Amino acid sequence: MNASNRKNPFSVGLTGGIGSGKSTVADLFATLGATVIDTDMIAHQLTAANGAAIAAIRSTFGAAYITESGAMNRDKMRKAVFADPTAKGRLEAIIHPLIRAESEHAAAQASGAYVLFVVPLLVETGFWKQRVSRVLLIDCPEDMQIRRVMQRNTLTEAQVHAIMATQVPRADRLAAADDIIVNDSDMAALLPQVQRLHQQYVTQAQAGER
Repeated sequence: MNASNRKNPFSVGLTGGIGSGKSTVADLFATLGATVIDTDMIAHQLTAANGAAIAAIRSTFGAAYITESGAMNRDKMRKAVFADPTAKGRLEAIIHPLIRAESEHAAAQASGAYVLFVVPLLVETGFWKQRVSRVLLIDCPEDMQIRRVMQRNTLTEAQVHAIMATQVPRADRLAAADDIIVNDSDMAALLPQVQRLHQQYVTQAQAGER
């Protein structure tokens, strides 16, 4: 828990590796009354046609990284980021401050029992670990992550391994978590975990915890 953060109301940072089920769990929290702010969704809006990040991306990477419709060329950028860590850093320097600003704007207007930020790279970024009151990890075995992503995105096992290699190890996510939801079964096993934590978070938010 981040006890030093006194200016923001109680909030939760939801994270997990690719294929862990972050979106499914976030949707369940939303139905129970949490305000969900998805940073991936914000990133897509920023890099969509005429999004707020497009001008800086064009200036930094060149017009070749912008599609005819005015959006970021995601395939080309993905290849550049995988091939060159400095490209990843330049892209993050553009997008991350904008994501934070949009997230704070959305949080200021939140009407739910508490705010739940969905942040895939929460453990990797110091800002979010300090920003949220609790870190919630959605966890599952790595072989299950691989199967889910292969089925969902029609990627090869080698491609999924390459993506996972760019994320922090599972052990690091587990060590950083205040709360853990195990998503290795079905909805019948998942829902009670969400309901229990939702009630805990409502209680903490009502108590004025930060």
